[in-house]
Amino acid sequence: MADQPARRTPQVREARVLRVERITPHMVRLVLGGEGLDAFEGSAFTDQYFKLLFAAEGVSYPEPFDLARIREEFPREQWPVSRTYTVRAWDPELRELTVDFVVHGDEGVAGPWAATAQPGERVRFTGTGGGYTPDPAADWHLLVGDESALPAIAAAMEHMPAGAVVHAFVEVPGPGEEQKIVTPDGVGIGWLHRGDRPVGEALIEAVGALEFPSGEVSAFVHGEAGFVKELRRHLRLDRGVPREQLSISGYWRLGHSDEAWRAGKREWNARVEAEQEQTA
Repeated sequence: MADQPARRTPQVREARVLRVERITPHMVRLVLGGEGLDAFEGSAFTDQYFKLLFAAEGVSYPEPFDLARIREEFPREQWPVSRTYTVRAWDPELRELTVDFVVHGDEGVAGPWAATAQPGERVRFTGTGGGYTPDPAADWHLLVGDESALPAIAAAMEHMPAGAVVHAFVEVPGPGEEQKIVTPDGVGIGWLHRGDRPVGEALIEAVGALEFPSGEVSAFVHGEAGFVKELRRHLRLDRGVPREQLSISGYWRLGHSDEAWRAGKREWNARVEAEQEQTA
């Protein structure tokens, strides 16, 4: 049997929490800084992301922190867990990285941490990646997502070319979760309040009812995997949007843990896309 290629260990960076702000009842903003960001480089992608590392429950690691050593010496269940977050903003002059966290009580790993984080606290991360930025050649732009996609949508809105035609829909639990987003030419976000409705139902209705402008669209659709699947079908089959004009995938899936969703996300997205492409 041929030897399996060695797993590459990603570079781990370290930052410090500089400021913490509760911007809505369920959204916490952390501004990170410190010497660990001296070599950090932002990108042109408005959905730029990185992976925060958290110690497994009840586990501490030797210093200096060495991810390769941890993977070699600790059982897999004690490896640090990672959570993917969008870079809300990067200030290359101040070397400050802004990240927004959705917080729902004690649910999850990163949210509860962010809710109690204090200035000076250390955080480690790997990355970054990304794949979308508003296409300046597009005739108009469609941005759709739940609160998990709000940081990326807000960043995209702030980087729209002057005079851009934009239709943006963001679904949040209620009016208290709306944010002030500074956008070119005063273009606004259409806020949809979920209330007791299923996640994404209001987004499916809003996009279905939208009178599409003429010309080519550049679309960004992200959030809970169930509604993303429905909107992928609608945009590809009903609206005839070419695949190359879509940035679309599920950030999370209702009823699945983050680990379970990440383990099957690539296969699930590929299967859904293949099924829909066969009938497109």
